[in-house]
Amino acid sequence: MNKLEINNLNLFYGKNHALKDISFIIPERKVTALIGPSGCGKSTLLRTLNRMNDLIAGVTITGEVKFKNEDIYADIDVQDLRMRVGMVFQKANPFPMSIYENVAFGLKAQGMKDKKELSKIVEESLRSAALWDEVSDRLNMLATGLSGGQQQRLCIARAIAMKPEVILMDEPTSALDPIATHKIEELMDELRKKFTIVIVTHSMNQAKRISDKTAFFWMGELVEYGDTAELFNNPIDKRTQGYVSGEFG
Repeated sequence: MNKLEINNLNLFYGKNHALKDISFIIPERKVTALIGPSGCGKSTLLRTLNRMNDLIAGVTITGEVKFKNEDIYADIDVQDLRMRVGMVFQKANPFPMSIYENVAFGLKAQGMKDKKELSKIVEESLRSAALWDEVSDRLNMLATGLSGGQQQRLCIARAIAMKPEVILMDEPTSALDPIATHKIEELMDELRKKFTIVIVTHSMNQAKRISDKTAFFWMGELVEYGDTAELFNNPIDKRTQGYVSGEFG
């Protein structure tokens, strides 16, 4: 089943044509990697999938993005969309509050007051983010005291707590050391059993390791999209060939 379908998508920042006639399908419960050189449009595309670009002045979007066959750029509840399509950013951004309160924040904002239910979901989310065993005895500690890798997994737990169907990740390991990166990659491998994951990555090796599908972007265009092994081993387009072989980028 397809979770997200992008059709003839164009995006402009003022007069700058940042995404050019993009069309492809993101499958359910798979990891889809978006790769390409800096400024090619991959993060911009990621932000169209839960309407984060709505927050940027001067943006114009044409075409459609369908989530479960519903056009998300039609008249929909954007707040509800962002709960169903969660986001994890490049730089871990824990709130300046306890580990527990970070995970419970969105639930409380939604009006959940049952402490027992809150604690249950906090534990489940931290377990799903492979963090529970490391923090279970210090849930009241300030989240900003965690290591960088732990902070990023906390942000993933915070997204999971809202019970999304899709998790968007914008270079989630770019600021992490190799050990923390490995833990996040192991986590993604586990999360794909429950969630559809779309990840922007600057690392081609990471895309090869963790993704089922890969989309290669170049100057706002989607050059090539397909099974990850096929795209890396037998690219169709010369630009893809040049990028994945390290000739440029």
